Amino acid sequence: MESTGCKFIVLLSFLFCLGLDVMPVARAHIAVMDDVWTKRAEEAEVTALEAYNPFPDELTQETNIEVHQALDRNSTRRHLGHRYKGRCLATNPIDRCWRCQPGWAKNRKKLAQCVLGFGRKTMGGKYGKIYVVTDSSDNDMLNPRPGTLRYGVIQDEPLWIIFARDMIIRLNQELMINSYKTIDARGAHVHIAYGAGITIQFVQHVIIHNLHIHDIVVTNGGMIRDSTNHYGLRTASDGDGVSVFGSVNVWLDHLSMYRCKDGLIDVIEGSTAITISNNHLTKHNDVMLMGASDAYSKDAIMQVTIAFNHFGKGLIQRMPRCRWGFFHVLNNDYTHWIMYAVGGSKHPTIISQGNRYIAPPDLAAKEVTKRDYASESEWKQWTWRSEGDLLMNGAFFRQSGALRNSRHFSSQDFIKAKPGSYAPRLTRFAGTIVCKVGCPC
Repeated sequence: MESTGCKFIVLLSFLFCLGLDVMPVARAHIAVMDDVWTKRAEEAEVTALEAYNPFPDELTQETNIEVHQALDRNSTRRHLGHRYKGRCLATNPIDRCWRCQPGWAKNRKKLAQCVLGFGRKTMGGKYGKIYVVTDSSDNDMLNPRPGTLRYGVIQDEPLWIIFARDMIIRLNQELMINSYKTIDARGAHVHIAYGAGITIQFVQHVIIHNLHIHDIVVTNGGMIRDSTNHYGLRTASDGDGVSVFGSVNVWLDHLSMYRCKDGLIDVIEGSTAITISNNHLTKHNDVMLMGASDAYSKDAIMQVTIAFNHFGKGLIQRMPRCRWGFFHVLNNDYTHWIMYAVGGSKHPTIISQGNRYIAPPDLAAKEVTKRDYASESEWKQWTWRSEGDLLMNGAFFRQSGALRNSRHFSSQDFIKAKPGSYAPRLTRFAGTIVCKVGCPC
């Protein structure tokens, strides 16, 4: 059934050549396949969640019971598009740039032209060679074996990294990525799981695309190589899925992430020019952290675009939690939270546009925002604006401050947002997507 889409396109082409009207057949086929794959994706999500407790040990037993009951009563479910096999539907401007081209595998590097938002200049390994990961092992942190992912990411030259086949990679220590790298998992099911996570530290121009990142754990640290001519001693890792530390021009796109020991995505220590897009995030407490310390004022340079992501089941807080910088949060679909969705301290500027916020049923946490780290007299001066958001099930966004002068930004830094009612459509294919050579993704 995986190849049904391609086979049907061939059939339609044959009928068209015979002069027959193929549109009624095509529309019927698309409708049927849409229903089939949506139902299967939803059933798989339900099965995975039944065995999972997403709530931290520090929550009381009473709170756990209340939260689980609320989730059980929440009938909201996004129509997942991961296994959709009808005609190609690129529903947002990033995906429209590349997804519906059957020759994507022959022109992989076009992806680097598709990033929008503050990370729009990120080129990754666009001007480098193709490097193919053939070995899923991760046994040597100082002298990694050629063919492994670790060997590819530490090279000093630009590389576009792809995968020879489906694989699960258990990282023994943090994966330290060098500058000018793209990790492109299209065409394979690649999981970074059951070990350490990915660290992007003091580098530039990194793209990570179409990976499953989950069940990330704390590792003890040790001597780890981060380039061909440098290695150093790393302390114990935090257990983040992806940590962006002091880096510039980073794009995280079409990732499926859940169950990491610490955060799913952290962007800290003066990192800027970041776009986080098209990701599907589930089953986690602290989801996204933008700035790790109230005392680190250098995070004022931080500029991050968070667009077209689906914040799904089992999430509690930090979607994101921000400090100091400027954050454009647009056209995301927030179908679940337990404590709050968007929070922050130290006067971050947060522009929320065209998101859908669905408050949890039967819980008090109807407010989208959280900033009680400061007194009301202080946070009233912070610029937090909601424009065109769709607020449902009692959700409310508490605005504050005046819109700051944005003349020092280029108009290209901002993705033009659609109204919040468009968010389910724009995020339909969030997370990893199935790409087969010769077919549109």
